[in-house]
Amino acid sequence: MRIIKLLFFAAVVVGFCHATIAAERGGATVRAILVVASNQAAKSDPRLAPYEPTLRRILRFESYRIVGEGSAGLAASGSATVSLGQGHALELQAEKSDGDGVHVRVRWNEGGRTLLNTGLVLRPRLPTVLGGPSAGKEGEVMAIILVAN
Repeated sequence: MRIIKLLFFAAVVVGFCHATIAAERGGATVRAILVVASNQAAKSDPRLAPYEPTLRRILRFESYRIVGEGSAGLAASGSATVSLGQGHALELQAEKSDGDGVHVRVRWNEGGRTLLNTGLVLRPRLPTVLGGPSAGKEGEVMAIILVAN
């Protein structure tokens, strides 16, 4: 049990160092949150409270819940993959970093199928919302919130 705790601690430290090095090289740490949006009257996931006004303005649904999340360090001219669970992953390719933020190419994949391939600018601490496919239940749709630090 002690070895497991030590390995977990080491993994956290390595991840933190990787993200710090990426940020120092002009990149960013990118957090991605996989969300299901629904028109069912229900309470949204409280962890989405900081993003809910943005989600409502862009997606115009009644409630939102987190179904997966992940993060990765992205160097100024590097690439990273963020696994979000349920077969969803983001491939991020930094194109440049300037005063506007980090310019990235984002590819959203689900089980080997590309759902979205677009370029965008991630600005520090400002959420970017990517609308996605139907979640298959009563008009629900998937979305991803991206936040760069």
